[in-house]
Amino acid sequence: MSPATPPTTSAAAQPGTDGAAPASLAGREYEVEVGPVAHGGHCVARTEEGRVLFVRHALPGERVVARVTEGREDSRFLRADAVEILEASKDRVEQPCPFAGPGLCGGCDWQHAAPGAQRRLKASVIAEQLQRLAGLSAADVGWDGTVEPAPGDKVPKGEVPAWRTRVQYAVDEEGRVGLRRHRSHEIQPIDRCLIAAPGVSELGVEKRAWPQTAAVEAVAATGSGDRQVLVTPSPGGRLPLVELDRPVSVMRVEESRARGGERTVHRVHGRPYVRERAADRTWRISAGGFWQVHPKAADLLVEAVMTGLTPHKGDMALDLYCGAGLFAGALAERVGEKGAVLGIEASKRAVEDARHNLADLDRVRVERGTVEKVLPRTGITEADIVVLDPPRSGAGRKTVRQIAALGPRRIAYVACDPAALARDLAYFGEEGYVPHFMRAFDLFPMTHHVECVAILKPAEKGS
Repeated sequence: MSPATPPTTSAAAQPGTDGAAPASLAGREYEVEVGPVAHGGHCVARTEEGRVLFVRHALPGERVVARVTEGREDSRFLRADAVEILEASKDRVEQPCPFAGPGLCGGCDWQHAAPGAQRRLKASVIAEQLQRLAGLSAADVGWDGTVEPAPGDKVPKGEVPAWRTRVQYAVDEEGRVGLRRHRSHEIQPIDRCLIAAPGVSELGVEKRAWPQTAAVEAVAATGSGDRQVLVTPSPGGRLPLVELDRPVSVMRVEESRARGGERTVHRVHGRPYVRERAADRTWRISAGGFWQVHPKAADLLVEAVMTGLTPHKGDMALDLYCGAGLFAGALAERVGEKGAVLGIEASKRAVEDARHNLADLDRVRVERGTVEKVLPRTGITEADIVVLDPPRSGAGRKTVRQIAALGPRRIAYVACDPAALARDLAYFGEEGYVPHFMRAFDLFPMTHHVECVAILKPAEKGS
């Protein structure tokens, strides 16, 4: 249909005016039929004249008024928010969080969708990315097409699982904590976050003023009572006195980053790490280090990876992008004293944690550096099993080629982005490795993010 309201642009800004930039369409409204979900948490729609809209806060099949938030007359597509629902999907629910919605907090994409619908949307995105980027169907990768909820996360419509054990708050000029708005540096002040785990909520970070502060990160470890806050002062600001509702360790984060891009973190008081519990071991995670955010994620992923790899006693195993050593520890228990495990990790802090966490397992070695640089230097020419858990950008063609050259009988790929997974599966296909089976997990409820575990094996000769 035609625009519901005209754009508010001056004649001097219109395209075609001598030397003028193309006019912004921000604020223009279109009445549209909402199409399928796309990678990134939005749905696709088209205006009557054929413009593509990426619409947030909508669901497939709905009819909405979409207000443009980004885009110009010459843009290939426009970003928009659904600001009025004319015909609602049966999957739509009243969003539980008062800070979710157009122009507000950008953290949750799908508070307006029933929990089961969210998982179906994620499954649609995974299937679309596999087909588009790798030419693979769900059957090709041995996936049943479902996204599995984590234990305890099945909640009725209108309720939200409190799962996020690490929350990064931004702080505005008045010292109020909040969360960033979608694709923006603007801050939405909040007094609570519904998806924050109880251990985070009980600290009371949102109840206090944070003068001279740019950011506050709250951490609640799983399996221990460890609580930690990391405070980043504003430029030229002083660290405020931190008094919260529960005992907590306090770290100060410097704006500048050390070589390698890691944040510089200084202990103010308390332990400089938290203790996480997973896979029958306790893990030290230094301040600012990576650990799965969902409290059930570590155990779920270890179970999926080990089931797929079926390690044997005496195996040579690789844990690439190993972080604090979660998969390396699980592998070491299964390959036994005659086996060996090599972990590779770029983060200095994570390598120190991994070596500490696995110090009792002399069959484990952890090397620091990027996988593509370190792996060739190890002298390893063969491996039996490999697990890789790369960053959101994926492993890439070069690393895939290096892994395949080692001839493993099984590869476990842990992916937090279905597009990166699909691209890398295509690269593995070029190197003679095909998916054996795949599982998907909803470890980020209310958001568009999803975790997948794909198990690969050598293609049968002649196939």
